[in-house]
Amino acid sequence: MANEHLLVEKLGPILSLQLNRPESLNAFSPEMILGLKDALRNAQNDDDVQVIVLSGAGRSFSAGGDVKGMGQAKGVQVYEHIGKLNELILLMKEVEKPIIAAVHGFAAGAGFNLALACDLIIAAEDSKFALSFSKVGLVSDGGGSYFLPQLVGPHLAKQFLFTAEAIPAERLYQLGVINYLVPLEKLQEETTKFALQLAQGAGKAYGMQKKLVNKALTSSLEEILEQERLTQVIMVDTADHKEGITAFKEKRKPVFKGK
Repeated sequence: MANEHLLVEKLGPILSLQLNRPESLNAFSPEMILGLKDALRNAQNDDDVQVIVLSGAGRSFSAGGDVKGMGQAKGVQVYEHIGKLNELILLMKEVEKPIIAAVHGFAAGAGFNLALACDLIIAAEDSKFALSFSKVGLVSDGGGSYFLPQLVGPHLAKQFLFTAEAIPAERLYQLGVINYLVPLEKLQEETTKFALQLAQGAGKAYGMQKKLVNKALTSSLEEILEQERLTQVIMVDTADHKEGITAFKEKRKPVFKGK
């Protein structure tokens, strides 16, 4: 079924997911969230997809929640809506493939948190980010209360959440929240180049490494050491590992298949 709020396109090994409500700065809609969940589930089971790129159509990445509809929903409706958003955020962490956020314009509120839920962020140099919830008397949803303290510490996270200030991409790059800063006119080109670079890598290892890093945020050193140990037992039998060793011995570039 076609979903006008999300443009889905396969570009070789890259799955492009573009938020498509430009008239509302790609504010979230139920259709958009559902489309993202369906696309991610399909990507997980599609061996041809190695990397996922999430971007926004029009002038911005995403303004997050749709302010026009706020103030009308009852508590039960809000609870159900955020439950669907939570399912999406958890699914993004479960998908065993790198997800890159390509951010331009504004990433605000849950739009910022959607970018934080990705594995990597590439942003236009003039882009801005804001956790704007407090401006309308709300708390963060979409995982910002979890992701941001992990990245910048609790004091800065509280500052950004309390003040709802616009944060320049340059500052978030310096803080390690953003991986790469590029000129706006080169955002798509550089994102595609980086995605293709990842797509040629050891996809199976990426998926397992993603799980280990995500678990590390809530695990002890002992637990992660044991998880690494158990995962490595699986990895040594993969085709990618065998290809990597063969290529090293033959002094050539490996050709990984993500298996």
